[in-house]
Amino acid sequence: MADDSDSDPDPDPDSPPGVPPAEAVDDTPTIACTRCDSEWDLSYELDELHTGNQAVEQFALDHKRHTGHFPDGVETWRAACRHCPERSEHLGERGAFRWAETHARHTRHAVTVHHATDDETTLVEHE
Repeated sequence: MADDSDSDPDPDPDSPPGVPPAEAVDDTPTIACTRCDSEWDLSYELDELHTGNQAVEQFALDHKRHTGHFPDGVETWRAACRHCPERSEHLGERGAFRWAETHARHTRHAVTVHHATDDETTLVEHE
């Protein structure tokens, strides 16, 4: 009589031999920070916070809030007032321009906006 305890039935008969089933593949995104000398998987953001496609952004914002800096590979949009020391940093372009427009409207100061990896700058002024 054959012993079936050692056999491993293929749960997905359509998958090629030697390829693990899709649910066995760990494709949880990770993010690293060389300043903190650490790497994190984003399972908490996905499973507990249910952030979906925004998991990296949520982690980056939380990391900045707790450490004062963004993790590796996170490039930001930056807005800086040309008349006072006010500055703002955003993950999205729209957030940086919204801050610049609001600051210019309330203070009548000109604000420059640019992406961290781009030399091109846009000037936002009160109309």
